[in-house]
Formats: sequence, C-alpha cells, structure tokens
Amino acid sequence: ADGRGFREGDLVTLDGTKGEALAGAAEMLPPALDDSFRRLLSWADAVRDIGVRANADTPADAETARKFEAEGIGLCRTEHMFFGEDRITAVREMILSTTEEGRKKALAKIEPFQKADFVGIFEAMDGLPVTIRLLDPPLHEFLPSLVELSERVAVARATGQDDPEAEAQLRRVRQLHEVNPMLGTRGCRLGIEWPDVYRMQVAAIMSAACKVKAETGRPPLVEIMIPLVGFEEELRILREQAVDVAETVLRERGERIDYLVGTMIELPRAALMAEEIARQADFFSFGTNDLTQTTLGFSRDDAETKFLTYYLQHNVIPANPFETIDVDGVGRLVRIAVQEARAGKPAIKLGICGEHGGDPASVAFFHEAGLDYVSCSPYRVQTARIAAARAALGAG
Repeated sequence: ADGRGFREGDLVTLDGTKGEALAGAAEMLPPALDDSFRRLLSWADAVRDIGVRANADTPADAETARKFEAEGIGLCRTEHMFFGEDRITAVREMILSTTEEGRKKALAKIEPFQKADFVGIFEAMDGLPVTIRLLDPPLHEFLPSLVELSERVAVARATGQDDPEAEAQLRRVRQLHEVNPMLGTRGCRLGIEWPDVYRMQVAAIMSAACKVKAETGRPPLVEIMIPLVGFEEELRILREQAVDVAETVLRERGERIDYLVGTMIELPRAALMAEEIARQADFFSFGTNDLTQTTLGFSRDDAETKFLTYYLQHNVIPANPFETIDVDGVGRLVRIAVQEARAGKPAIKLGICGEHGGDPASVAFFHEAGLDYVSCSPYRVQTARIAAARAALGAG
C-alpha cells in the first residue's frame, strides 16, 4: 500500500467512518455526543413509544449503558461474572463436585463476588430496571477441555507419573459431557436439577438490592429472569424457589423491595405455549439469538463460518437472520407469543434482549409486534432510539 509492505501480525487501524486504513495503532478518542446529536435524540425520544435498554454484564458495562442514556438493563448475563482466575476456580469446584455438600461449599465462595457485582450494577443504574438472567450456558463452557484432560492423563500414565487431580477431573468431565450441550443441561434444566445454584444467585441479587437501598435510599428495580423455559411447570418450580429465597432475604434484612420474576422466550415451544407460561411470569424477554437458532435449526457459530455466506451471496435468504430478525419465521413466533401472553395476562411486560434489539429493521418489527422495550449493546442504544422513533412515525 503506497509502496509500503505489511506482513501478517503487523498492526493496522481501520477508520470505518472515512474508509481509511492507517499504519500502526492510531490514537483513539472516546465518542463525544455533541449538542446537535443530543437534539436529534431528544426529538426521537419525544415520539418513540417503545423503551430502549442495554445489555450489560458488569458494573463497568452498566456505567457505559448509562453514559449512552439507556433506560435500564434488559439483560445481565450472570455467567459473564464467573470468568477471571479467582472466580473460575470456585465455579469449576462447584461443577466438579460430586456431593451436595461440596457444591454448597463452592457456592459459598461464588456468592460474595456475585453480590459485589450486583451492587455495582444497581448503583450504576440508579433506580432504573435491571433484568438479571440466572445461569444459562452449558456447564462445559466453565470446565477444562475434555481433550486436554485426556491428553494430560495419557501423558501421565505413559511416563509413569501419577496425576490424581487430572484423573478425578477427567472422570467428572466425562460424566457431564453432552453430545449437544446447547440443547442439553443448561438454563432452567440445570436450575431444577441443581436448585442451590439458582438459590445462591437470587440470594446474591436480593442482598445486593437491600444493600443499595440502605446506602442510597432508592430501591433498585429488580427483574429476575429464568432462562430456557419450555414448560409452564419448569417456570412454576423455579419461580416458587426464587420467591422463597427473595422473601427470606427481605425478611432477614427487614426490607421491602418490589421485584419481578419472568422468563426468557428462546424456544419455539415457549412461544407457542406463551399463554400457559405467562401464568407464572411477570415479564417475558425474547432471547432472539437462541430463538433464531432453535427455530431455523442453525448453529450460529457454524452457520456464520460455513454455509451462511454462500446463502447470502446466492440469495437463498435475504439477510443474515442473526443480524436482522427473520420476520416470516422467528417473527411469527414472536407475534404468536405476544398475542397469547397478553390474552392470558394483559399487563405482562414484554421485551427483547437479543442482538436484534439494536438493528433498525428489527426494531421496526418489534414496535409493530407490540413489545414494550428493546435491549441491545450499549453502543447501539442511540441507533435503537432513533429506529424506535422512525417506527412510531411510520418511517420504518
């Protein structure tokens, strides 16, 4: 480029605004919201009739969301708080434990950092609603690799060296191994089988809410979300447990904080059975990332790195369904769920927290479908606010 050679590993900076490639690491500045842009956003806020929240998993994320003027957190993924060397050790201890006593001991180590993160998030949001999703992903994401453990044990045996830790871990990881973990023991299924995990998380949430209320005088708006529900009975069981823990914490603290318990709609059955499931829910939040995967039968990680590019280039489908909502398929399920849920519970709160919440075309659809709010990355909040205003004005 311009007579200069660049090799693999050399650093370049891409300026997406100007379409330029710059050699090296260019100095960065945080984006500034000038008066003209704020004026445009004020016009948008005056006409839009759908809320805009942000997805935020840490206190730092929550502060970023507030900087971009999000109206709350629509998705806080608690599993993202588990990473970090000190934390992942306790999480692995909890998962690898073969006894209830051992699991409770590990959970006692996890609860303090969960509570501390929730305190930071509630403080940053300063009384705005915070939707906290209980543990959702499959357990293998937190465990040592089955392949690496097998190799470690094989090397130890071949060299005549004992490695009892690796041997024990390998046995447990094999017990927990699943052929298709994304459709296996995750979400509410794990919460029902290992109830102490969700009970610990709810206790941490409510303890943090009480602490923030005591220190600031303002109670957080707490929304506890149970993931991957497909049957009313799943939600009934876990809601009952969540309420029991929440009320116990409030009683012990002598506090009164209102809270909601709802679910994430990310399975086709949940959308089709929304009227029944709504009997146990104060709110629904559509997890359109997984709802798209389970409806289309597409594994996102595989589709986007394999056949999806070919599909788009040859017009098999009009758009990437993980970026813009598949209105005819996934969208139809959303419409059904909205209609059924409101038929059974007219006042139920309905939102969406998948990445589609920041896509203008998808926001227009969610407005038309009658959702109360969208939630997206903090960096797409302003785009969503303008898209919501355009939808309210009929501009698409």
